[in-house]
Amino acid sequence: MRKYIPYYITNLKLALPIVVAQLGQILVQLADNIMVGRWGGENALPLAAVSFGGQVAMLFFLFALGISMGLTPIVGALVGRGQRENTHSWLFNGLVLYFMAGLLLMLLQLAFQPMLYHLGQPREVVDAALTYYRIMAYSIPIVMIFSTFKQFLEGIGNTWISMVVLLSANLLNVLFNWLFIYGAWGCPEMGIEGAALATFLARAVGPIVIVLIFIGTRWLRPYIQGWHLQMLSFHRIKRLIVLGLPIAGQMFLEAFAFVFTGIMMGWFDTIAISANQIANTIASCVFQIVLAMGAATTICVSHCYGARDYHKMVMSAKAALHLVFAWNVLAAICFILLRNHIPLLFTSNVEVASLAAVLLVCAATYQFFDGIQNVSIGILRGIQDVKIIPYISFLAYIVLNLPIGYLLAFPCGLGPKGLVLACTIGLGATAVLCLLRIRRDVRKLHTDKMAV
Repeated sequence: MRKYIPYYITNLKLALPIVVAQLGQILVQLADNIMVGRWGGENALPLAAVSFGGQVAMLFFLFALGISMGLTPIVGALVGRGQRENTHSWLFNGLVLYFMAGLLLMLLQLAFQPMLYHLGQPREVVDAALTYYRIMAYSIPIVMIFSTFKQFLEGIGNTWISMVVLLSANLLNVLFNWLFIYGAWGCPEMGIEGAALATFLARAVGPIVIVLIFIGTRWLRPYIQGWHLQMLSFHRIKRLIVLGLPIAGQMFLEAFAFVFTGIMMGWFDTIAISANQIANTIASCVFQIVLAMGAATTICVSHCYGARDYHKMVMSAKAALHLVFAWNVLAAICFILLRNHIPLLFTSNVEVASLAAVLLVCAATYQFFDGIQNVSIGILRGIQDVKIIPYISFLAYIVLNLPIGYLLAFPCGLGPKGLVLACTIGLGATAVLCLLRIRRDVRKLHTDKMAV
C-alpha cells in the first residue's frame, strides 16, 4: 500500500476543497430538513412536503448539473497536453450551452407541476410542496452559470475557488433559513416557502461572486477576455453535449431510482415519507463526500489521460477507490451505531423517528457500493468514455432496483425497508459493471499506446 501514498495525497489535495464545499452543502441539507421538521413539530406534513417537492425538483437539478460536467474532462485533457491557452473558448461555449439548457429545464420542471398530483402522494402533501417546487425551478438557470465556472476551474485543477464561494453561499442559506422559516428579525414566518426562498437567494449569490472573482483575478482574467459571438462553435457545443448528456442521463436515472423510492414511500403514509426523508438526508450527506472524491478522480484521470501517462492514471484511480471505500465503511458503521439518535435531530414524532432508525440500518447496506460506483463513473468521465454509463444505470436502477424494491415492499410485505434494501442491488450492479468497463478501457489504452 505504500506505493499508493503519493496518489492518496494528490487525490486528497484535490478532493479536500470539494469536500469542504460539499460539507457546506451537507449543512444546508441538514438545516433545511431540521429547521422545517422542527417548525412542523408533531405535524409530519411540512417535512413530508419538503421531501416530496425537493426530491422531484432534484431530478431536474441533477440532470442540469450532469450536462455541465462534460466540460471538466475536456478542459482537463487539454491541460494534461499543455494546451491551457485553448481552454477559454470551451468556457465561453459551455456558458452559452449550459445557461440555455438551464432555461429549458426550468420550463420543463414548471410544466411538470400538474403531474405531481398523479404520483400517488397524499393531496395535502402535494399542495404544501408546490410553492417549494416552483421556487426550486426558478433557480436552475442561475445554478448553471455557477456550475459552468466551477467545472472549468476543476478542469484546470483548481478546486479552492469554488469551495470558498459554495461555502459562503451555504452559510448564507442557513441564515436565510432562520430568517424566513421562523420569521426572525421582523421577516415574515414562511415555513416551507421560506426554506425554498432561502435556497434560491443563496444560489443566486454563487454566480455573481464567481464572475467577480474571474474579473478581479489576474491569472483567471485571460480565460474570459476576448469573448465574442464568433467564438460560438458548433463543433465544441456538440462535443460538450456528447459528453454531458450521458453524464446527465446517469445522474438522472440514479436520482430517479431514489426519488421514485421516495414516491413509493408515499403509498404508505406521511410517516413513511418523513422517515425516508431523514434516512435519505443522512445518506445524501455521506454521498456529498463521495461526490467530491469522484470529482477529484475525474480531474486526476483526465490530466493523466491527456498526457498519455496511463500508469499514473491507473494508480490514481485505484487510490481513489481505496479512499472512498474506507469512507463508506466508516459511514455504514455510524449509521448502525447512531440509528436511534440521528432521527431525533429532525423530529419529535416517535413513529417517524422509530421508522427512520430502521431505514438507516437498511441504508448502511448499500454504503459499500455507493462510493465505488461513483468513483468508477468519475474514472470513466476522466477518460471520456461516457456513452455506456446511462445504459448501465438504466439496467441497474430501472430494470433491477425499482421493480425489486416494489416486490420487496408490497407483495413480500417488507414495507418501507424493502424499498431501501433494493437500492443495494442497483448501486451494486452499477459498481460491478463500471469496474468491468474500466478494466476493458485500460487494456485498450495500453494496447493502443504500444501500437503507436
